[in-house]
Formats: sequence, structure tokens, C-alpha cells
Amino acid sequence: MKSRVSAWLSAAALAVATVACSQSDAGITTAVKSKLAADDNVKAYRIDVDTKSRVVTLNGQVDTARARVRAVELAKTTEGVTDVVDNLTIVAGVTPPGGLDDAALNRARDAASKDSATTADTVGTAGSAVGDAALTTKVKTKFLADTAISGLKIDVDTKNDVVTLSGTVPSAAEKRKAVEVAKATDGVKSVVDNLKVGK
Repeated sequence: MKSRVSAWLSAAALAVATVACSQSDAGITTAVKSKLAADDNVKAYRIDVDTKSRVVTLNGQVDTARARVRAVELAKTTEGVTDVVDNLTIVAGVTPPGGLDDAALNRARDAASKDSATTADTVGTAGSAVGDAALTTKVKTKFLADTAISGLKIDVDTKNDVVTLSGTVPSAAEKRKAVEVAKATDGVKSVVDNLKVGK
């Protein structure tokens, strides 16, 4: 009887710990970003997600009112979110099905007739936005798949192929492991480690 009660208490404690982890601000940010990145209507590479005291703020651009409503809906239905601040703006053509910014590509084509160096810069800017979002998703996926890393507690942001890790992890060993995994991800130039060790 004691072992059954002990097993039940252990399972209950694990469930509470899991819910607590998924409801931390960093965990909520990661969960919302993952949902937005996986949604074909939203095309989240132009949306920045920040969470403070379980309130999610969405900043950035979407191409339709439908995408805006869907992004807010996905954020609101994420476990642990108490409210969503919608700072999204609608810019037609900002997230076409191909995933590259039409406006940037059009500028690139226009510049091609004038200056090939300008073309490379413009196309590079459009491509880096897509590449950064893809790297963020790759790193998050590796964290979530690795049982030695508390993936939901770590916020991952990428800019120009440089990955920034923030949040709180339970041990220095886990912190080292997270940095190693991020560095080993294909396409990552370097990793900025803003992780803290604590509870």
C-alpha cells in the first residue's frame, strides 16, 4: 500500500513539475513560437514573441487580418498564457507562400539592373530572416528531443545565424549541454549564452 501511495505521489509531483516548467515565461515563449512556426496561415518568421508574467506580447508583421487573428488565437490557446497583447501589423505580401519577402525580392530584382552588389545585399536580408527562423526551430526541436535539457525553460532567439539562449536551467551541466547542442546545430555561427542556473 505504501509503495502504491509513494508511486502516486511521485507521479503527481512529476505532473506538477511538468506543468510548472511549461508555464514559465521562457517555456510559454517557446511553446507559442513553436505553434506559430508550425502554422501555415501565420508564417511566423516575422513575429517576435515575448512573455512576462504569463502575458504574451506579439510584435511584427503578418500579411492578412486572418493571419493576425490566427496568431493571437494560437498564443491565447497555449497552456499557461493568461493574456495576449497584439502589436501585430498587417502588411500585404509580407509573408508569401514561398517564405521569402516579396517586397525584398522585388527590390532585389529592381536593383539587379543597377548594381549587382545591392542585389546580393537585398536578397541576403530576405534570406537571413527565413534562415534565422529555421535555425531557431532547429535548436528548439533538438532541445525538446534531448531528455538532458529542459527545452521548455530555454528561450531561443536567432539573428544573423547567431543563437541567443536565455532562461533558467537547474544545473551548470544542463547549461553546458544546451550551449553544446546549439553550437552543434547546422548553420549556427555562434551562441550567446544568457542562461542562468537556478530553480
